[in-house]
Amino acid sequence: MKTLNKWIHDLPADIGASAMPLDRAPQLARKARVHIVALGDVGTTMLIGLLLAGQDVIASVGMCDINEKNLARLEMEMNQIRYPFAGQEGCPDPVLPAVTVVGEEDVFDCDVFIFCASKGVPPVGAGGDVRMAQLEANRSLIAHYAGLARQAGFGGQVCIVSDPVDPLCRAFLTESGLHPAQIQGYGLGVMHARACYYAKKNPRFAHYLTEGRAFGPHGADLVIADSMEDYDDALSRELTDLVVHANIAVRDLGYKPYIAPALSSAALSIILTLRGQWHYGSVYLGDASKGAFFGVKNRVAGGQVTYEDVCACPALYERWKRAYTALSRLV
Repeated sequence: MKTLNKWIHDLPADIGASAMPLDRAPQLARKARVHIVALGDVGTTMLIGLLLAGQDVIASVGMCDINEKNLARLEMEMNQIRYPFAGQEGCPDPVLPAVTVVGEEDVFDCDVFIFCASKGVPPVGAGGDVRMAQLEANRSLIAHYAGLARQAGFGGQVCIVSDPVDPLCRAFLTESGLHPAQIQGYGLGVMHARACYYAKKNPRFAHYLTEGRAFGPHGADLVIADSMEDYDDALSRELTDLVVHANIAVRDLGYKPYIAPALSSAALSIILTLRGQWHYGSVYLGDASKGAFFGVKNRVAGGQVTYEDVCACPALYERWKRAYTALSRLV
């Protein structure tokens, strides 16, 4: 067993920042009004997941998109998904949330705002880390909606789903003037799910299912720890490499890898957020001038974001530090 000596909360000091309390998270109603911007492959798949699994915490869903025909189609199709006898006496099946079309002028008249817009989704066959290729293309989009949030004095929860999740969260924070506790990125859930996928396929990684954790960005600097009890650096890096390239494996088959991210990172993780339960997401570590959104296990409850402040051996901490430092420079 290696000696554990540094914690997640130590990361801001490595870039000369202090830790900002995440104690101004929105306290939402029992059932939230959710608005989604952009209903492409990810947004549509996420919406289906939210409807089928989130009726206990979602009152309604509003859709905003530049494609009016797509919105008209989805308004019809989504409202035609229902349990056959829901709402009738003696039937325990839930009535699913109503889905409506909302204009951009009303997009922040909600409790939860989900950003799924993207200008630069690379085509199938594109090489390299396609997530970072989207950063510059999506900066202007995130700045536009952050400006609308500022104008509206938005007091709800902001969920960033578009890639690259972590720097786009920081860009939204900068442009919106919101408190960091109001903003969370949703990209790490699928990285954990992919690690579990490979852990089930290879007994060498099987202990990840009960002992492992995922940290950091939804991208090249991802940190998969095979075990928080007995960390193995070589094994962890091997598993991390498999997870980082899982999306490329799907692209190599000729498909865009959006189904698992839309459900594991977005729909299910957002539902857990609204329930006040533990999930994976990117939360802000740092102060008003320096910091980064960093993926960790966390929960939002009682007006506060609480993350799992785990301790690490030197090898694991160095991986955290590298990822966090790189993210802090993407401003």
